[in-house]
Amino acid sequence: MALRSLGTTGLQIPALVFGGNVFGWTVDEQQSFSLLDALLEKGFTAIDTADVYSAWAPGNKGGESETIIGKWLAAHPGHRDKITLFTKVGADMGEPGKKGLSARWIEQAVDDSLRRLQTDYIDLYFSHWPDSETPYDETLGAYEKLLKAGKIRAIGASNLDAQQLAESLKVADEKGLPRYQVLQPEYNLYDRESFEGALQDLTVRENIGVVTYYSLASGFLSGKYRSESDLNQSQRGQGIAKYLNPRGFAILDALDKVAANHNVKPAEVALAWLVNQPGVTAPIASATKTAHVESFATAVALNLSTDEIAALNKAGA
Repeated sequence: MALRSLGTTGLQIPALVFGGNVFGWTVDEQQSFSLLDALLEKGFTAIDTADVYSAWAPGNKGGESETIIGKWLAAHPGHRDKITLFTKVGADMGEPGKKGLSARWIEQAVDDSLRRLQTDYIDLYFSHWPDSETPYDETLGAYEKLLKAGKIRAIGASNLDAQQLAESLKVADEKGLPRYQVLQPEYNLYDRESFEGALQDLTVRENIGVVTYYSLASGFLSGKYRSESDLNQSQRGQGIAKYLNPRGFAILDALDKVAANHNVKPAEVALAWLVNQPGVTAPIASATKTAHVESFATAVALNLSTDEIAALNKAGA
């Protein structure tokens, strides 16, 4: 599979990253192992997770996704060098002091993640959410120590706007600290305004890698949710109601037309659209069945014409 350079990290990744938020939530450990095996077999070597995944599921407390990935790595000793592993710090872990981007918490959280993942390094470590209480130089200084110690190999940030990202780069440059090299924003054919414009321009100008989350708008862009009655199809259904409006239906209509041209699925077209957006290195997408991995392979191989991309842009504008 063709690989793409991820900003200035030196990492090479496929044009799609697997989202490990489903591990320990909508897929159990056994099915997670099957998915990871299928991903590696197809050449999808980049896996995204976070310390907090999947704390929202009943009975969970966070760390479940990392723990499952760690067990899979332990069961396959030769696989660690084959994958590019992303995880995150900063989300609220539900216990006092276990959130944010302070140096104290980062130093503890990275060791917790490494233990759960059963590895001695993380390829790409993200600040999960902005932390207004911690200065950028404290956070970046903590990452500098982890980089020098070899615990992490590159750093990124999720959910920063253009002003926040620009300020973090300015502080890094002024103080000789490591810069954020990758951004993880919410971005898809429906949810476009938070990334397009100043933030997208900044990432392109500064050669910051971009891996997008909610790449299929929580599954809406798969086309399987087209009415209120469809929302009961999955645990994520109720979060999709907001997309059932004239603009959402126009996007689905455009996806259907392009999908028919190529004899593929709407979700595959939606992911291919992201792969073709300026500055985007790779969308993040999750799966619950190994058949979905086949779909990812179709998506990254799909060649959309200029006219098709324009039609999709217009529908979602």
